[in-house]
Amino acid sequence: MSLVGESGCGKSTMAKALVGLVPHQGRIEVGTRALGELDREGRKALRRDMQIVFQDPMAALDARMTVGELIREPLVIHQIGTPSEQRARVRELLARVDLPENAYDRYPHQFSGGQRQRICIARALALKPKLIICDESVAALDVSIQARVLDLLRDLQREMGVSYLFISHDMAVVENISDRVAVMYLGQIVEMGTRAQVFENPQHPYTKRLLSAVPVPDPRQDLAARPRLTGDIPSPVWPAGSGPVAVALRDIGGGHLCATNADPTPA
Repeated sequence: MSLVGESGCGKSTMAKALVGLVPHQGRIEVGTRALGELDREGRKALRRDMQIVFQDPMAALDARMTVGELIREPLVIHQIGTPSEQRARVRELLARVDLPENAYDRYPHQFSGGQRQRICIARALALKPKLIICDESVAALDVSIQARVLDLLRDLQREMGVSYLFISHDMAVVENISDRVAVMYLGQIVEMGTRAQVFENPQHPYTKRLLSAVPVPDPRQDLAARPRLTGDIPSPVWPAGSGPVAVALRDIGGGHLCATNADPTPA
């Protein structure tokens, strides 16, 4: 499932709340477990099922640790296996993400951006999670490296049955990888459905704006009929003592959900 929206709308905040990195209000359920009702040990156990891949791999990797130590760290924290079994698991993961065996004793700065992102993916896979949150995980990569990382994510999903929450503002990437799509506007989901429903039959005005802004690489295509964007996205900052009105989602057919009331726009 992909989550799309403009910069600053709350995508990364949602991702961090899902894995317990920031406080949240309301209720987050993973499977049958509510995140806010778990104690320290319960949250630690839940994190084995949820991992996150951040946008900037260099910032996500400790420059003082070798790649082997970085990927092995989750196994050490969760006390999984003996040291020799942990090292064997790390080498297995390195091979799975197409990194050389000698990467084990090297440092993050010795790798390219795409290779560092593969290291982050290998670390996320170490605990065999059921859900991986990819927070703009290919945004900083060039197109050819993006394609290889996306192919790797798809291969891992087929082999391991892992689910992804894929956060992005690149609609071309989202259309390429998604089964379902949710559109976020000023901190709230305003449309959600299958890839075909959202891309071929957008209903919310903001979804239409997003799709109309996607560049078309075919110069022969007539763009005159496409709506032109005007104005700016409102500020998501609300005055003290006020806040947005929660939007209500209505099923318009086949599980395609769309907000039915006014946009949650600050005054």
